Amino acid sequence: MDIIQFLRPKYVCMENVLDILKFADATLARYAISRLIGMHYQSKLGIMAAGCYGLPQFRMRKLPPFPLPTHGAIVKNSCPLAFELNLVGWSDSTAVQLETPIVLEDILSDLPKVGNTEDRDEMPYVKAPQTEFQRYIRTFSSEVQGPKSHAAKSKSKKSKPKLYDHRPLALGNDNYLRVLQIPKKKGANFRDLPGVIVGSDNVAKLDPTKERVLLPSGRPLVLDCVLTYEDGRCLRPFGRLWWDEVVGTVLTCPNIRMQDRLLTVRESARLQGFPDSYRFRGTVKDRYRQIGNAVAVPVGRALGYALAMANLNKTGNDPLMALPPKFAFSHNIEGTP
Repeated sequence: MDIIQFLRPKYVCMENVLDILKFADATLARYAISRLIGMHYQSKLGIMAAGCYGLPQFRMRKLPPFPLPTHGAIVKNSCPLAFELNLVGWSDSTAVQLETPIVLEDILSDLPKVGNTEDRDEMPYVKAPQTEFQRYIRTFSSEVQGPKSHAAKSKSKKSKPKLYDHRPLALGNDNYLRVLQIPKKKGANFRDLPGVIVGSDNVAKLDPTKERVLLPSGRPLVLDCVLTYEDGRCLRPFGRLWWDEVVGTVLTCPNIRMQDRLLTVRESARLQGFPDSYRFRGTVKDRYRQIGNAVAVPVGRALGYALAMANLNKTGNDPLMALPPKFAFSHNIEGTP
């Protein structure tokens, strides 16, 4: 906030995860807005779900204005009741035809199968794009990388496109053996491991009538930490993702797939809307961290468009604005040069 006070920019956009509104009665968010108002900025708080802008996740973010959703979304999380009026969405009285919600199959179905120990940083595609999202994410490069020279364009036309960063963080032997025992079915997680029972209170615990299963290493198949996480009520540990689902959020530590491995760096990047041409640097853990800490690209793009239109005095006085048709997967955006 002190930097804003020093620089005095014309517009300020601040973003954070939904939990900032759940922590200490939203003290941090209230403080930020009060500081902005104290600097004589008009300030707005909006809650946007990434799934409403063309991604298979329901990660809610706080953004000071205003672009209205382009897609329906499968609800995964809820926002605090005190901030329900800050949800960015169409009013019930407005007739609007939203695009179909995006699910994991729309995002990932064209990617090659890889194993737990895959370590190549680049590989060929094996399938043509299957969906509108996949066609867009494969060709959306110039906006990220900038214009190419004539020689570079000629070279890129001759060479086959390559897929980058399609490698997972390799599971250790014990965790890999645990994952192998998670059934390949929708909703499967650590509760499906041998020796786990779930009580009427929805708390998972070890079956006291059975001997605890051990791995060849001598360590337990079912970890104590997954039984105590969120008091044994959490379904996320060792949870499999399924084609017709969305993810609540893309974390710096990835989920496991239908395949017996974690999500790859590229799969995680696609869930955040990064184009396939965007390459990440550092160790595999570093790459996951870069992706998980990022604002979802379609959300940032929608917000950037809204701020640009405001700067051009094309938004009027309404706190919300409709994005152009087919905005989510369009390379040429209406109203821009």
